[in-house]
Amino acid sequence: MNESDLYKDLGQLTKDKRKWKENIPYVSSLLNHESVKIKAKALWLLGEMGLAYPAEMQEVVPVIASFLDSPVPLLRERALNALGRIGRGNYPLIESYWSGLFRFAFDEEPKVRLAFIWASENIATNTPDIYEDHMPVFETLLYDDDDKVRMEAPEIFRVLGKRRPEYVIPYLAQLQQLSQTDDNDVVRIHCLGAVKATEAEIYNDDEDIHDPCLRFQR
Repeated sequence: MNESDLYKDLGQLTKDKRKWKENIPYVSSLLNHESVKIKAKALWLLGEMGLAYPAEMQEVVPVIASFLDSPVPLLRERALNALGRIGRGNYPLIESYWSGLFRFAFDEEPKVRLAFIWASENIATNTPDIYEDHMPVFETLLYDDDDKVRMEAPEIFRVLGKRRPEYVIPYLAQLQQLSQTDDNDVVRIHCLGAVKATEAEIYNDDEDIHDPCLRFQR
């Protein structure tokens, strides 16, 4: 099967979730393919399969993680995406690689930095506590040189604001300011969304406390 036909085959498999579990070994084997395009597609699909069937991914996770060291930005990006999805489904499977993901917040390629944020959002959805001491990294990304990175950066604050609002409170003033002054419409919208999500969680948790600082000093 040539590259084009193989890519189409993976596209069809992507649409048929009923066949995902039985095809994890097949898609995993394609990580050895000579084509970057096929390896990238396989990494993306394994991430989706891993979210649906994390228990089936134990053996392939180290292979996926090996692409974090690839000189090809697309493969680093897709490896991050896959680990994020698998980590959302079952964090212990990717735990040994988690701290190493933070180096990609400073990757030279903007799409890789964006993928790091997206992976972090996925992992934080079900395992938020591990991000408590890492918020300054995401603060830096709010001011990234790349617009798409800045558009995504507020979303990790929104995700954590819904789950651990105390982690986001120190950054509410910055997010509020960006929601009013940033040149990018999407950045403004996403920053405001992060503020609203955090404040909603604060007030829902204790309707009698209307000062976020007081809420978490009790």
